[in-house]
Amino acid sequence: MSLASRISAYLGALEEWLHGLYHGMVEHPAHEKIEKEAEDTTDVFLFACFADAFGIPSPVSYYTAELLPYLAEEFVQWERRLWDRESLVERKGQQYHF
Repeated sequence: MSLASRISAYLGALEEWLHGLYHGMVEHPAHEKIEKEAEDTTDVFLFACFADAFGIPSPVSYYTAELLPYLAEEFVQWERRLWDRESLVERKGQQYHF
């Protein structure tokens, strides 16, 4: 096997691998589902930590207030997103046909 054919075979395998990586990370429809699930998980975590921001008393808010300096940037965006979007039941109902 000559050097040129080995290099072309290597570049072909590398191109195929990079295309698969790009497809899996960006093009595949599961990417959107994973993003939505990650957003939902973040929403649940922040809601559990800062439920008192929405008028729901929570006994753990005293302890989770220490996290606020670390989550301040995300908190403002999360609060705006939570007020603007439909309720979680309506959103999940579309996905699971409640």
